[in-house]
Amino acid sequence: MNPFGSMTHATVYIVITVCAFLILAVRANPFTIAGSFVQEIFTSRKYLLHFTAMITILFFNKLEMWVEKGMKYRADFTGAIYRIEGNFVANIQHWFHQDLLTYVSSYFYVVVFPAVMITSIALYTYQKNYKLFYAICYAIMFNYMIAIPFYLFFPVNEVWSFHPNVKLLILDVFPTFEQDYRPLSGLDNCFPSLHTSISVSMAVIAVQSRNKFWKYFVPCSSAFIIFTIFYLGIHWLSDMCAGVILGVVAARVALRIAEDRLVLGEHALMQPFNKNEY
Repeated sequence: MNPFGSMTHATVYIVITVCAFLILAVRANPFTIAGSFVQEIFTSRKYLLHFTAMITILFFNKLEMWVEKGMKYRADFTGAIYRIEGNFVANIQHWFHQDLLTYVSSYFYVVVFPAVMITSIALYTYQKNYKLFYAICYAIMFNYMIAIPFYLFFPVNEVWSFHPNVKLLILDVFPTFEQDYRPLSGLDNCFPSLHTSISVSMAVIAVQSRNKFWKYFVPCSSAFIIFTIFYLGIHWLSDMCAGVILGVVAARVALRIAEDRLVLGEHALMQPFNKNEY
């Protein structure tokens, strides 16, 4: 029996995993935490704008695929990457391949990756840690905005589709992966790895959290997700290296902007009201 029969199954696992993460992180009812998120959406225009901007940027990857189909530019840098890296990914698959690891890696790639993003947003909102919430929004936007031009003008195909000795192992667990997941990310949207960059950004931001479980768990999950991109036969080493750099830079810039915005907001609130100005 395949645990991932469809994206519907994957979505159910994501919801369950998010609830589990929230319980482990704050020992609170996930519905209470969800309620704090809904409250912020309806009571804070600033919160709503940031959340909406972040959700909007997630659709840009779909837009990129549509734009790419209409472009006459047809470069392919996969061969160049292969000549540099050789059998790096193939060796990792060969050394570590076992059924249990395939299941766990697929779970982290498909479920834990989005669950960490969702939990981060819910957790920072519930704790009213707006600096980290805004940093999450900015980091995700920066990751996509910087990655998408590379997908358009520096296309690199996934390893399994090019290397004769690499298999897309996720199909052993999620047989409909190509039909269900592929519309979310093109086959040549490889460099840089967004699974790597966003995971790294989440980790860099999480270590700033006051929550002990989250500040240690997210970096560990990020490291394992980086392993899965190789083990499952999806990304090249170059994709990972570029993703790590992008993730760190995006997170640091996002944290700086979020902190500056909070300081400006507090400064504005502290300004005395001068009726002569009106």
